[in-house]
Amino acid sequence: MLSDCHMHTRYSADSDAEPEKMIQSAVAHGLEAICFTDHEDIGLFQEGKEWVIDTKAYFEELGRLKQRYARQIDVRIGIEMGLQPHLGEEISQYIQSYPFDFVIGSVHVIEGKDPYYSEFFEGKSDAEAYARTFEETFEDIRASSDFDVLGHLDYVVRYGKYREKEYSYERFSDKIDAVLHLLIEKGRGIELNTAGLKYGLPFAHPCPKILRRYRELGGEIVTVGSDAHRPEHVAYDFDKANAILKDCGFKYYTEFKERKPIFKEIS
Repeated sequence: MLSDCHMHTRYSADSDAEPEKMIQSAVAHGLEAICFTDHEDIGLFQEGKEWVIDTKAYFEELGRLKQRYARQIDVRIGIEMGLQPHLGEEISQYIQSYPFDFVIGSVHVIEGKDPYYSEFFEGKSDAEAYARTFEETFEDIRASSDFDVLGHLDYVVRYGKYREKEYSYERFSDKIDAVLHLLIEKGRGIELNTAGLKYGLPFAHPCPKILRRYRELGGEIVTVGSDAHRPEHVAYDFDKANAILKDCGFKYYTEFKERKPIFKEIS
């Protein structure tokens, strides 16, 4: 796996990583390409600060680094866009205002709450929380499809009280299949996000049965990202990524440049 398509820096509210350090780590790992995808989560606040970036400064700094490291690695500039059903038009206006290489659409807010915080799970079982997340994910995609891949589809499982013990593809297959059908209908992909392994889950996001189901339904676009927020997590567990994708029926993984897919054969 020669590209990491999901990385964060100090431009994201949950990271203090210097962009140059992230690039240097990617070079040390032998990667040929990376894409920065810092958080743009309109309406999500943490300690009074909204999870949005200074996009102008982001492009200026990353543009300089792109040139500085051009002979060592292809640095691309993307964004991880937080999806919410009422933000469809605002998301499209933002995305179309900048020359992003790649856009991840991710669900970090369900019913106005981030499942990272236990408040989201209050008054509901893990299964109820997971079901509601998949339902709102469908609503998010229906409201806005101005993204390239859907990020970490079963992200919510990281934070459940019983995590994967209350979760399986089969248990939520009707809701998950609805999401996958809609993604394929809109020509959008999914990502293999290895951060699930970093968080101690027995699978990367999404679990293999979802990846396999997406492929069975005709889905072809799958990117690979570490979701690194620190240099030491760049390309996290990428040694497992090829086998995961091949086991799920994929012959190619995908990168994006100037919002266009590039298909790379899995070795």
